[in-house]
Amino acid sequence: MFFKSKLPDIKIPEEGIYQFITSNPKGIPDDKVCYVDGITNEYYTFGKFKSESKKFAAGLMDKVGFKRGDVLAIFSPNQVDYPVVLMGTIAAGGKVTLVSSKCTPDQLSYQLADSNSSILIVHPDLLTTVISASIKEDFPIFLFGDKEINGYKPFRSELIKEHEIEPVTYTPKETISTTAYMLYSSGTTGKQKGVEITHRNLVASLVQFREFEKDVSSHSILMGVMPFSHVYALICVVHITLIRGATTVILPKFDVKTFCSCIQKYKINYIHATPPIILSLVKDPIAKTYDLSSIKVIVSTAAPLGNELEHVFFNIFNIPIKQAFGSCGLLMPNMSAKILSNDGHELGHNNPGELCIRGPTVMKCYLKNKDATDAIFDKDGFLHTGDIAYVDNKGNYFIVDRKKELIKHNGIHVAPAELEEILLTHPKILDAAVIGYYSEQCQTEFPVAYIVTKLEKNQSLKNEILNYVNSKLAQHEKIFDLLFIDEVPKSESGKILRRVLREAIMCELIDDQVEKEIG
Repeated sequence: MFFKSKLPDIKIPEEGIYQFITSNPKGIPDDKVCYVDGITNEYYTFGKFKSESKKFAAGLMDKVGFKRGDVLAIFSPNQVDYPVVLMGTIAAGGKVTLVSSKCTPDQLSYQLADSNSSILIVHPDLLTTVISASIKEDFPIFLFGDKEINGYKPFRSELIKEHEIEPVTYTPKETISTTAYMLYSSGTTGKQKGVEITHRNLVASLVQFREFEKDVSSHSILMGVMPFSHVYALICVVHITLIRGATTVILPKFDVKTFCSCIQKYKINYIHATPPIILSLVKDPIAKTYDLSSIKVIVSTAAPLGNELEHVFFNIFNIPIKQAFGSCGLLMPNMSAKILSNDGHELGHNNPGELCIRGPTVMKCYLKNKDATDAIFDKDGFLHTGDIAYVDNKGNYFIVDRKKELIKHNGIHVAPAELEEILLTHPKILDAAVIGYYSEQCQTEFPVAYIVTKLEKNQSLKNEILNYVNSKLAQHEKIFDLLFIDEVPKSESGKILRRVLREAIMCELIDDQVEKEIG
């Protein structure tokens, strides 16, 4: 059975994303500050942003012959000029591919080639990666910032022209088919895949957000620490700032001291954060030394946030957390969904299975990858998300975990996120991750935990934690083994990289076997 959103459909403007975000429905004055660098205090007003983005579009056309349909790549952590480059490219009729600042030289080379990029704007801190990558000598590369380095010049001095252009417009039909952004997967299973996001996808997402999220307004001061190269922050921070007339304080990365000092200094009141950020605020005592009382709400996203951690955070800071992952609430307007069993049958209420969605916000396709696109979309146009979820009788959706991350122990599925939630309640654990280890001898998977702690890593601590956790678990959920690690590997958006941990545990087991044979 298909589930339709219980919310009434909303009208989606049939225009390009640049026209939509600068349409100024709230009547924001041009002198309103929209983006602030949390480190340097540099800022853009709404008026300056519009002017500079159109001047940048002019520079692209005049300096490098950029034309409609061309692709510009951004390789940078968050910084205050990022939105100008992003939207200036769109104003010029181009597409933008966003490169994670954690990319290796090989990944950068691949993404530039696969996306057919014709120009790169890079942060100076990542210039070493660019130099190490395989890029043609005549490929135009410009820097963020105001300094020339090794012959590479700042984009501001080279591509911001005196004159503005009139941004390229699109017909209603073109907004549906024309790609605006190409975002790439992390490449944890094979090569990265480019995800094509159209103008209509973006406009629809923003309209949904505008109708659904009433806490963001022209009085909002947002935290911009989640990576702009990820679709969530791209929409819910960069774009929402403009359409709502809000202000965003931009940070290149998260660390507790800088994060908290910016909240205190700028009176930030609305924050999108990942569970690792929330965990750090709970575990690091320095967070309690800052005045965080300006925060009205935190939206947790990118990965599941356990109830225990949410309650501990609220008890410490008295700040409510809303879930954008884990407990998802109602289906957005204009959307449909279905829940599938492992064998592909459609499930009814309160039965967990793979969540499949259809609607105007769903991506266009995987770039130049028909097989992958056909594999993720079914004949009814539903995208198979890979998330395990269920919907209750009231139409509330709950995401349990990722399909490929579930551990199958003796035929019963175990959700790693639920075990991690319990592990994190132990006072001596700073972070944790759970993976499945397949035992050839037992012919089944067992849950294995990795933990981070500042204490001495010994058998006594290991036994203490195993006894604590397993006393709270059913027999099939019990953690088989516990390993210490200095840091849980995570993607830029905060998702645990379980593949890395699986490879690590295999290496440890192989090393143990070698030692036994030598001994």
